[in-house]
Amino acid sequence: MTNRDQMDAIYRELSPEAIPWNIETPPAHLVDLVESGTITPCDAVDLGCGAGNYVVWFASKGFRMTGLDLSPEAIALARQNAAEKGVTPQFAVRDMTGVVEDFDGAFDFAYDWEVLHHVFPEYREQYVQNVHRMLRPGGKYFSVCFSEDEPASFGGEGKYRKTPLGTTLYFSSEQELRELFEPWFVVDDLRTIETEGKNGSHVSVKALLSKRPGSGQE
Repeated sequence: MTNRDQMDAIYRELSPEAIPWNIETPPAHLVDLVESGTITPCDAVDLGCGAGNYVVWFASKGFRMTGLDLSPEAIALARQNAAEKGVTPQFAVRDMTGVVEDFDGAFDFAYDWEVLHHVFPEYREQYVQNVHRMLRPGGKYFSVCFSEDEPASFGGEGKYRKTPLGTTLYFSSEQELRELFEPWFVVDDLRTIETEGKNGSHVSVKALLSKRPGSGQE
């Protein structure tokens, strides 16, 4: 079963309340970016938007939002969610582990919240290249994913851990994320933090990054 098939099944078969990452209230670390003025209303994209909760929140704050997800089922829910909340972001089905070229230079800000741990290391360089391509000069990228310092969870430990939903997640170190990002982005801030989930807190790594000019090899 592909990642798309797996995610489609989750969004089709489970209620929104039963999906662990489907949380309507935006996390404090995202909210702080806006309330602190670090990120101001602009053209922005949510990478792996799921049911669109955070897209809706950013749109309500004046951001011109686009939500991308590899699951058509998730995008259908996101469109419904936005319509019910009275905001008009754009949504599209895209797989960020393949080449995505139709949003070149479209955004000033990109973020993925607890998405990158669904992307295995062999696909991450393409993923990050896509983000780099999507951003305008000086664009910012904010990413949060589970840390390898997370205590044993989902019934396992180590770098790869299987969840009760049947998905497998990859738990990262600060160093490997720095090495992933630095060819393409200037690292403004990269640290280990605590994030709150539906079923308790997690140890995660957050990164705030600025787009490097050129190909990413400068």
